[in-house]
Amino acid sequence: MASTLESTLTRAWLRRGPLAWALLPLALLFRALAALRLLLFRLKLLKSEGLPAPVIVVGNIFIGGTGKTPLTIWLAQQLRAAGLRPGVISRGHGGSEGAPLAVGPDARAEEVGDEPLLIAARAGCPVFVGRRRVEAGRALLAAHPEVNVLIADDGLQHYALRRDVEIILFDGRGVGNGWTLPAGPLREPPARRRDFTVVNAPELTPGLARAVGGRPYQMRLVGALAEPLNGGAPLALSALAGRRLLAAAGIGNPGRFFAMLRGHGLDFAELPLPDHHDFRDRPFDGVDADVILITEKDAVKCRQLDNLRDDPRLWVVPVTAQLDPALAEQIVEKCRGRSTA
Repeated sequence: MASTLESTLTRAWLRRGPLAWALLPLALLFRALAALRLLLFRLKLLKSEGLPAPVIVVGNIFIGGTGKTPLTIWLAQQLRAAGLRPGVISRGHGGSEGAPLAVGPDARAEEVGDEPLLIAARAGCPVFVGRRRVEAGRALLAAHPEVNVLIADDGLQHYALRRDVEIILFDGRGVGNGWTLPAGPLREPPARRRDFTVVNAPELTPGLARAVGGRPYQMRLVGALAEPLNGGAPLALSALAGRRLLAAAGIGNPGRFFAMLRGHGLDFAELPLPDHHDFRDRPFDGVDADVILITEKDAVKCRQLDNLRDDPRLWVVPVTAQLDPALAEQIVEKCRGRSTA
């Protein structure tokens, strides 16, 4: 039932049809409450706290996955290449810990979340999670005093944390029908202020650029290899053509993963799963496939399950974000414009 409701809303959010119009009064109320909350922070009636290092927030206003994790990994690598020492803080979707917690190599996905685990593995910098990002940031800086810039993965609407740079990420869906929840897919209006806009799409058309606003930078997610989940030599994706394939994705927009695989000439059955799927329901039991292709985000959880970590059918498809280096240069300039810890 939940999956059917999500599918219905997702379709409705891409156009201004009867269902969207029916929900518009609730959307106007949602928008007014969001504006009031922001005003209370600006008037300092709600408390907003800063940290002794610049904070860069990577987030989205379009509900669901737009590619924040690959962008966060790219940004951490770019900051480090520029001579800064980044750390990452996150809420940790699905994490059970409220107090700040370091994301180490032995951390469990159910404790810290799948995305922080992937960021810690790929970004090469300290990662802390916590329900309150300010506390997570303080804990990270106390444990790693060498860190002099923080990236907040998600948390665009978490105004209790002051930020120096805001990056809003969209994908090829743009702003959908342009309305806020529940009549549309947006948490905030499209005109929301930001420092930088990034669009995760194979092509940044003029219409898409106008819809998202903010003179956007294009991001492409590139993946050409598949790696066995339980270790072994990688193969080019094109080398898997002709095998019985299943592609599974428990991410916010599984269609984007499937489209990338088709771009390599692969023919496969699709298994879209809910975002942050935990895989304890054994979705691959009885699947008749030689190879099951999964995302890196799903792989961090599958490796922690006894029934999946040694399944020879599971192959991971790593992706890398590609962006104009000028974006990183401007972000570095903004960070260096403020004295760092």
